[in-house]
Amino acid sequence: MDQTTASCNARFPMNAGMEITFLGTGTSIGVPVIGCDCAVCTSNDPKNKRLRSSIYVETEEVTLVVDTGPDFRMQCLREGIRHLDAVLYTHAHTDHIMGFDDLRRFTVGQDAVIDIYATESCLERLKVSFDYVFDGKNHYRGYLKTAPHLIHGPFRIGDLDIAPLPVEHGRVETIGFLFTGKTGCRVAYVPDAKRVSEEAQEIIRGADLFVIDGLQPKPHWTHLSIPEAVALADELDVKETWLTHFSCRVDYLEMEPILPEGVHLAWDGLKLRVGAPS
Repeated sequence: MDQTTASCNARFPMNAGMEITFLGTGTSIGVPVIGCDCAVCTSNDPKNKRLRSSIYVETEEVTLVVDTGPDFRMQCLREGIRHLDAVLYTHAHTDHIMGFDDLRRFTVGQDAVIDIYATESCLERLKVSFDYVFDGKNHYRGYLKTAPHLIHGPFRIGDLDIAPLPVEHGRVETIGFLFTGKTGCRVAYVPDAKRVSEEAQEIIRGADLFVIDGLQPKPHWTHLSIPEAVALADELDVKETWLTHFSCRVDYLEMEPILPEGVHLAWDGLKLRVGAPS
């Protein structure tokens, strides 16, 4: 797996696979946590600074993000993101949708729209929280204008085939995504899950890259712990695993060295290129 710090907006050469940029790797309250004086929250290590979880995916034909949390504007500025073809949503929790209005900068033109993909329950929550986007009254230059698409099963955006991955995460309907590029490379992204359904496991099995929720070392009631995530990755025989969605109970310098081979902690700004010819 090639790690790169090149600009995420550089156009891809032919057959270059896909590039994944971690816009954020933090849990719902981010790291550092307000009012917390623990060793991680007061750390100077940039890999312990975590905005809310999201990724940016770029291929030769497509640029998209998965989730737009409260830090979305800052993430776009940091990574120099100037264009998006689509936005995919995993679920309707605040830390995954509340940067929605910042998508307006990608639909500045009066006739410009952006495609958004979500389950019915997630789309309904977006419509309640951002009713002014969906009421048909604000189709003006500079306003957010969307083309909503319900996720019922696999779909395609440009040169990416995308399959939803049903998972359990508290009481909110939640999915991850399996991205398959034109070179056949397969990337699974599941940032929030306590259990991954058997259906999703079969879709993920043998993936080139598996990005999975690993909240903390100890068990949690709505998230996979790091040991649970590692065990799942081993069972699914994926080629490489990157954990994400960390709390301040995860210190990068302490945890990374003790993970098994092929398993790593992601960090904000990390870029992974997958499926490019060697």
